Amino acid sequence: MKVRVWDLPLRLFHWALAACVTVSIVTGLSGGNAMQYHFWSGYTLIALLVFRLVWGVIGSQHARFRNFVRGPRAVLRYVRGDDPRPEHLRVGHNPLGSLSVIALLAVVTLQVVSGLFANDEIFNQGPLAIYVSNRTSAIFTFYHTTIGQPLIYALVGLHIAAIAYYAVVKRQNLVRPMLTGDIDTVAGVTPARDTWGLRGLALLIVAAGGALAWWISTLGSVGGY
Repeated sequence: MKVRVWDLPLRLFHWALAACVTVSIVTGLSGGNAMQYHFWSGYTLIALLVFRLVWGVIGSQHARFRNFVRGPRAVLRYVRGDDPRPEHLRVGHNPLGSLSVIALLAVVTLQVVSGLFANDEIFNQGPLAIYVSNRTSAIFTFYHTTIGQPLIYALVGLHIAAIAYYAVVKRQNLVRPMLTGDIDTVAGVTPARDTWGLRGLALLIVAAGGALAWWISTLGSVGGY
């Protein structure tokens, strides 16, 4: 039987995040005039991260953090192949996948925040760089360019490798459910709420996040980083 697991707002968030991270990576490496698009993708990421934080509290069943975040013990049990939960409770992110989700969200958040305070001392300056000392801005810049970038690459690479592993070894397509929202599963699974009312609420949250991102972008005299 097919069950709705991923609601439409969460699916759109997933692909928008992937697109923005890709744009940020490409434009950041290109530099020059491409940096304006780097700024814009960074501000868009603020809106997306605000949405995901709120959606992780009030969103549908399988989008809420409390329903999929697991502790180290649960992750270790899952890695050993010892998952004591009945099958109908295993829908959504598995313990290892939940760890990957939290890590990726945390690293992207740190990358965005550090970019707001970064300053390359040539052409590009984050909108909040003028509110901290040169030393503090240099620390944020170092993290943004030297630590954060490799972490992003590593986590994105692991994410893609995990998708490939599940597709080839376990014969599970993880991409299709994130497109359609539905999976084939056993009876007893609680479906995700995916009503137009919930989608409207998601749109309001994204709009609020966009307003916050726009306000932040106006705080500096040079622009984002």
